[in-house]
Amino acid sequence: MDIKLFTVDYLPSSYNYELLGLVKGNVAQAKHIGKDLLAGLKNIVGGEVEGYTEMINEAREIATKRMIEEAKKLGANAIIGINYSSSSVMEGTTEVIAYGTAVIIK
Repeated sequence: MDIKLFTVDYLPSSYNYELLGLVKGNVAQAKHIGKDLLAGLKNIVGGEVEGYTEMINEAREIATKRMIEEAKKLGANAIIGINYSSSSVMEGTTEVIAYGTAVIIK
């Protein structure tokens, strides 16, 4: 079953749906020491830290998949009000959380 993802906090009145509750997925992701050292050099010269951009994108994908799996366990076929948050949990490690409301669109 495919899950539809909506960034809106509610669905239009033309939708008939049942709210199931909050679903979330999170991951703490780190890059290996080599990329961390290269990222440190970027602090000196400036510019995008591509290794960390890649890490965040990878973490967001993992968190999204985990959120979808949690919604599937509830029998949902959609998630509304999707949000992402991230924080640094230690040097070179970032946590990403994805969360939203699981629904059944009828």
